[in-house]
Amino acid sequence: MDLSQFKQEPVRRIFSGIFIVLLIILGIILGGLPWLGSVFLISILSLWEFYDLLSQRIHVSKGVGILSSLLIFLLARSGLFEVYSIPLLTISAFAVILIEILRKQLTGTSNALWNLGGTISGIVYVILPWTFMYLMRTKPYGMYILLALFMCTWSCDVFAYIIGSRWGKNALCEEVSPKKSWEGFWGGLAGSLLGSLFIPYVYNLPPVPYLLIGLICGIAGQLGDLGESILKREAGVKDSGTLIPGHGGFLDRFDSILVSGTLTYLIFGVIIR
Repeated sequence: MDLSQFKQEPVRRIFSGIFIVLLIILGIILGGLPWLGSVFLISILSLWEFYDLLSQRIHVSKGVGILSSLLIFLLARSGLFEVYSIPLLTISAFAVILIEILRKQLTGTSNALWNLGGTISGIVYVILPWTFMYLMRTKPYGMYILLALFMCTWSCDVFAYIIGSRWGKNALCEEVSPKKSWEGFWGGLAGSLLGSLFIPYVYNLPPVPYLLIGLICGIAGQLGDLGESILKREAGVKDSGTLIPGHGGFLDRFDSILVSGTLTYLIFGVIIR
């Protein structure tokens, strides 16, 4: 990389970061189709990156996964997700097996076990959490919960990076992500809890539910980050993609939200209605 490219890198990182933040915030505030569009774009690009990671080792039926994902979002939009999502996943699994039967018959080789697991796991790992976040916006307090969810996630990332870079000495999980430290973990948790107070302060809401979101993002979100790290390590890559200049891939930027978003929906969208 020459000097001019090095100087341009922070600029690209800043502008791409601003674009992602605006895409998320505006989508949440507007709700409806704008939020569905934001969620669909991010999730499909993340799914493609996930399948690319798997493709380092196995064959994956990307077409089945993407088509199934589109149908899942259509079900969510039409209010039929709870009824038809599990049957759709089952049909998708059978479709992958059928593809492998035809492949074996035509070419003499097959990859059924790995293809089945890889294709369906992409839907479960990437698409369903984003579908939950879309459905969360349809709840009475969904906008505030989602704003807090992303605020806590971003605050956690910033504080974990600053504290970990400056004072990190004790490795958190060196076999998976050598640069992460316990100091950064606790800093991220503190940042997430601080970030959770912003939305209730601005909108004059009771703070306790949002502190719970801060706790989820500060703990489960960082575990989600480690989860994607082990996937990249096994695939032998540094980033899941290059679609976001200066940041890597969409899966890199939204790995922690997959876990925290799912748990938040489970608590506030299913258990507490």
